Amino acid sequence: MRLTVLGCAGSFPGPESACSAYLVEAEGFRLLLDFGTGSLSALQRYIGLMSVDAILLTHLHCDHVLDACSYVVVRRYAPGGPYPPIPVYAPAGAPDRLAAAYTPEATPLDDVYTFYGLQPGTFPLGPFTVTVDQVNHPVETYGVRLEHGGGTLTYSADTAKCDSLLRLAQGADLFLCEASYLDDVPHPPDLHLTGGEAGEVASKAGVGRLLLTHLVTAWGSEAATFEAASAAYPGPVEIVRPGARYEIG
Repeated sequence: MRLTVLGCAGSFPGPESACSAYLVEAEGFRLLLDFGTGSLSALQRYIGLMSVDAILLTHLHCDHVLDACSYVVVRRYAPGGPYPPIPVYAPAGAPDRLAAAYTPEATPLDDVYTFYGLQPGTFPLGPFTVTVDQVNHPVETYGVRLEHGGGTLTYSADTAKCDSLLRLAQGADLFLCEASYLDDVPHPPDLHLTGGEAGEVASKAGVGRLLLTHLVTAWGSEAATFEAASAAYPGPVEIVRPGARYEIG
């Protein structure tokens, strides 16, 4: 299983990165975890435009879904004719949310996407075993655990501290975890994690490696976030960059 970071900026595109989007590949199957603003550009550096096999949207905030609207044009209006619909796993409101974002008439996107509503639990998706559970964010949001070939990747999505995130991360080889806020700066509750909190979850869950993502450069500090996470988690810590690739399992 291979993870490629397409975008990792938190809440809005940063000067060096698109918003959240991650390509996970195994056995020739290509899954997108989130499809945030600007990430369609990065996707084309690694795979063909039509090579996405499935999309999983953790929640419906703009910085995690908007390029799924741009992708409608790619598949619906290709010169050789439209491409078949691909599966999108997302919170229940995804069909209406994406349709409204794509066009004022909110024309259904059923010719481009086949939507499946997420619910807590485990299901097969291509070669992956996927487990999702709701995490602590103002809208319906799912953390994700992917297993394949003896390797495990957990993605926090956007969340504050919660028990479900700890369960999803338990024993994961790679823990891709958001760290939007600084530990020593007051911030809104039940919204995002700090670097220290991400490190604490990683330590309690016994993960193999902690990858910090969704940092908001406009109001944060990479150095302070890294230091706080490293103080709470004794294993390897890294702040992800666009284009970074990781082999799992």
